[in-house]
Amino acid sequence: MTRGARPALRSTGAVLAAVVVLAVAWEAYKALGPADGAAIGTTRLLPRTDDRAMPHLWTVLTTLGSPEVAGVAGSRTVGAAVVSGALTSLRLALLGLLLGALVGGVLALLMQRLRLLEAGLLPWVVLSQTVPIIALAPLVAGWGGVVRVGSWAWSPEASVVVISAFLSFSPVAVGMLRGLHAPGAVENELFASCAASWRQELVHLRLPASVPFVVPSLRLAAAGAVVGAIVAEISTGSRGGIGRLVIEYAQQATSSPARVYAAVLGAAVLGLVAAGVVALLDRLSGVLLRRGRPA
Repeated sequence: MTRGARPALRSTGAVLAAVVVLAVAWEAYKALGPADGAAIGTTRLLPRTDDRAMPHLWTVLTTLGSPEVAGVAGSRTVGAAVVSGALTSLRLALLGLLLGALVGGVLALLMQRLRLLEAGLLPWVVLSQTVPIIALAPLVAGWGGVVRVGSWAWSPEASVVVISAFLSFSPVAVGMLRGLHAPGAVENELFASCAASWRQELVHLRLPASVPFVVPSLRLAAAGAVVGAIVAEISTGSRGGIGRLVIEYAQQATSSPARVYAAVLGAAVLGLVAAGVVALLDRLSGVLLRRGRPA
């Protein structure tokens, strides 16, 4: 086993162990918890454990193979609907992550170049993440509804991408800015003594130094992009994604409560896939950096 494979195996094992622990805790609480839950006045302390509020995990998994529309020939299964919705949301979240990373990277470069801009802009970049997305999403959809460039018109999917990018640009901007400032006085003086231009200093010193800071920031940005995509789909009414599927199945919770949890399970797997994409990027960046070092 190679040295680089061990951390990956440990991370995979930790994720699987966490899934097993959550599954055991779910079934244990369902078996031992009160059917009507527990509440003090109007404040609920413990959730209900009846099958309508908290179905068994095997019921949720079985639901994935059931037809989405009963009695209709050729109807796709719930599992196929969840996979299709998750792939749609993943595509939009990755587009939002790409846009957010691009915007965050440009802002980081500008703030590193102009200290006055950093002092004035950085607090607003951080505060932008406190804006409630569930309130912002309808506004973005409304603003975008009047945008038209040639034959292209703003669509609900464009709103989802923009909102996803809004939640992902800040971690990248802050992390990359920290990485661009990472080189010490010795490295800066060395490049100054060689009369290196700002572009040469950026390409050969600051950008390589920022990689260890950018990759963890991308992990946060990927999580934000997925959350932004799901919330935006719910708020804007964009169809086809896992967020809209959660709403549609929630309306059927009385007759089939397990479907809601099947959609939530798809959203959780979507987050794991997004984290895996960033982890793969981390591994690739590590390989490229090692190849770029002199022997």
